[in-house]
Amino acid sequence: MSLTSSADAADGKSEKPMSLMWGCELSSQQDFHTFQTLEEWPCQQQLALWTISLGEAARDEFHVVEMVPVEEGDARAPVPLATLKPSVLPTATLVGVELTPPVTFRLRAGSGPVYISGQFLTMIPDLSWEEEEEEEEEEEDAEEEEPAEESPTGQAARKGSAAKKRRLEKEDELRNNVSPEDPLPSKGRGAAWGKKAAAKQ
Repeated sequence: MSLTSSADAADGKSEKPMSLMWGCELSSQQDFHTFQTLEEWPCQQQLALWTISLGEAARDEFHVVEMVPVEEGDARAPVPLATLKPSVLPTATLVGVELTPPVTFRLRAGSGPVYISGQFLTMIPDLSWEEEEEEEEEEEDAEEEEPAEESPTGQAARKGSAAKKRRLEKEDELRNNVSPEDPLPSKGRGAAWGKKAAAKQ
């Protein structure tokens, strides 16, 4: 059985099916029962009948259960659903009997008790999609607040530039500390030969 909601397509909200067990008792004291729809409920509602059974206190006589029009003055004739007798047929199984409320059941003949069981089906709003959307929004906000992590390549480049900067600063410091009058240190073989020549003289 499939249920659809007329408001589902209009507002775009997600819905999920809901099922509830349902039952009623018919007897000589209360020979009818009306299953009403939920007022102002936007979704379709259905009643699927399962069984009609006689109670253990039922007399050995025919019990006739029928469905009658709900509105007064309706020209439609009542529809018999089951004819039961304890010694012959105490229970009737109804398969595929799906009714749209409101529906009225009546014990046309017999004193009962007669028990009608079934399943009430409808649709309810699915709030899980709203929770998922809220979680996604919270995750997006957290990602925006957290700074972007620097890649390993960027970290290495940043360290290399800092080391180069320190080396250049040391060289500038050495240049500033050397006086123009201080002789520059000699390098190479020329300086060694010059010292030897001075020693011989």
